[in-house]
Amino acid sequence: MTAPFWKTKTLGEMSEAEWESLCDGCGKCCLISIEDEDTGAIYLTDVSCKLFDGTTCRCSDYENRTKKVSDCVKLTPQNVGDLGWMPRTCAYRLVHEGKDLSWWHPLVSGDPETVHAANASVRGRVRPEGKLKLRHIVGRITEWPAPAASPRKRAAPSKPAQRAVRKKGGAAQGD
Repeated sequence: MTAPFWKTKTLGEMSEAEWESLCDGCGKCCLISIEDEDTGAIYLTDVSCKLFDGTTCRCSDYENRTKKVSDCVKLTPQNVGDLGWMPRTCAYRLVHEGKDLSWWHPLVSGDPETVHAANASVRGRVRPEGKLKLRHIVGRITEWPAPAASPRKRAAPSKPAQRAVRKKGGAAQGD
């Protein structure tokens, strides 16, 4: 039996179809994240890019995304290792680090719904960025639940917990 392509090829050796199939459809890379300038810590929010479809967990204009969203980052084999904000469960990151894909990844499970059943996606739990100002986005910092560890322990989809963020000299910010 032949090993799956993600175990035998580097990211740079993959065909375009193989590369694209690595996306598990979790949507976490399409969330607005905030970096703490003092510590370098990255905080995810429950606010998505304006092109992100929160129902399908896919970009609504994938082909033109970098033209329509100036800060959209196109993943490449060359930049994956430099993108510390990518989710720890991201297949691109895992393969780059020499790790295997999670049980719920569609390439492993054979079912694109397992990413959602395992509570690994943001489906139905985000709002589009719209015209939110930074101070309101900061109030949307979210602790996303960890995906289920195994198929027998599937977590029911839950709302992520929001964190209060203190600004210097001020009260906690939130919605």
